[in-house]
Amino acid sequence: MTQKYVPYQNAVAERVNGILKDEFALERGFAHHLEAVQVIAQAVSIYNTRRPHLSCHFPPPVSFPDT
Repeated sequence: MTQKYVPYQNAVAERVNGILKDEFALERGFAHHLEAVQVIAQAVSIYNTRRPHLSCHFPPPVSFPDT
């Protein structure tokens, strides 16, 4: 999930995975691989562009510049 085996990064990645599974129902089964790819891509897009994040004081992550 993360590069260079940084434990903190792994915790963040696991938190994002949990949010995607819980809020976007991604733990359900999919009929085909292509369906899973499309649904996951859509969920990640919503997560990054429209979902408010408490840790950012509610704007979505896309509204912050890369550092």
